[in-house]
Amino acid sequence: MFCPSCGTWNRAASPACARCGEALPELERPPFERPDEELSRLRRATGNRYRVERRLGGGGMADVYVAEQSQLARRVVIKVLHPHLARDPEVAERFRREAEAAAKLVHPHICPILDYGSTDDVVFTVMPFLEGGSLADLIQKHRHADPVRAASVAAQVACALDYAHRRGVVHRDVKPDNVLFDEDGNAVLTDFGIATARFHGRLTASGRAMGTPHYMSPEQAMGKLVDGRSDIYAIGILLYESLVGFPPFDGADAFSVSYKQVHEAAVPPVEVSSRVPSALSEIVMRCLAKAPSARYAHGYDLADVLIAFLAASPNAATEHRAAFVARRGSLSPSP
Repeated sequence: MFCPSCGTWNRAASPACARCGEALPELERPPFERPDEELSRLRRATGNRYRVERRLGGGGMADVYVAEQSQLARRVVIKVLHPHLARDPEVAERFRREAEAAAKLVHPHICPILDYGSTDDVVFTVMPFLEGGSLADLIQKHRHADPVRAASVAAQVACALDYAHRRGVVHRDVKPDNVLFDEDGNAVLTDFGIATARFHGRLTASGRAMGTPHYMSPEQAMGKLVDGRSDIYAIGILLYESLVGFPPFDGADAFSVSYKQVHEAAVPPVEVSSRVPSALSEIVMRCLAKAPSARYAHGYDLADVLIAFLAASPNAATEHRAAFVARRGSLSPSP
C-alpha cells in the first residue's frame, strides 16, 4: 500500500512505512497487485497533496492521471513527463515553461495551470479536470462535427489564442486533442508546452521544428520563427478535420506530412463533403493560405467571421451565443 504521509509504496504486510516510519492503516480486503512504477513515483512525488486515482491516457511526451486535490477535495488532472524525457534538461525546461506560460494567461477559454512540481525523476503539472472530453473524442465518436458546432468551437479557440497572442504567447500545437470541453460544452484550450513567449529565450536550435506535423503551419514545418498567424493556420486544420473527419494532409511519416504542409494546397472541405457549407469552407481555406499575410491577421478577425457565419445559420442560436460571449468576454485591452 501507499503511505498516506509520504506516498511511498510498502508491502501489504508492513506495519509501518519503510521510508518515514509512520504506522500504516490496516487493510480491509486483500491487496491488489503492485501498481506500475510510474504511478508509484508520482505518488511519492506528490505525497499527501494529491490522491492519484487512475491513469487517464498518454501521448508522446507525457501520461495523464486523474487525482483529487486532498486539501480542497476537487478533481484534477496531473500530467507527468515520461521519465526518459524528464532527464533531458531541454525537454524538462520546456515542460516547465508550459506552467509558466499558462499561468500568465487568465482567460475563460484557456485551461489554467494549478500547480507544478519536479523531483529527480518526476516532472508534473496539475490542471482542472474537465468533464466534457476533447474535440478529438467528439470527432472520433461521430466521425465529424456538425458545422455549426465546429464553427462555434473554432471561434472560442480563436478568442483564446488572440488573448494569448496579445500577451506574446504563440501556442504552436493547436489540435483537437488540446481542445477540451467543460461540463457546459464550452471549449477550453490546453497544453502550452511548446509555446513561444516574448518573456523567454528560444530553447531549441535554429531550424528545429516543434509541434505536431499534421497541424503545423508551413513556416513552422520549415523551422522558421512564427507568430500568431501560425496558430490561425492550425485552427484552419482543426476546423477542416472537425468538418470532414480527417486533416487535409497525411503521409507515411512526419517528413512527408511536413512537405505537404509547405508545398501542397488542401482540397477545399466543400469538395470533400457536401455537408460543409461553402461559406465555412471559404473561411477554412483562408486560414490555410501558405503565406501568413494571406490568412486572418488576428484571432479576433477569424472569430468575427465565424460568428457572422453562425448568425446567418439556421438553428444555431445556442452555438452563436457561446461564440459571441467568448468574443465579448475577451475585449480587454492589450497589456
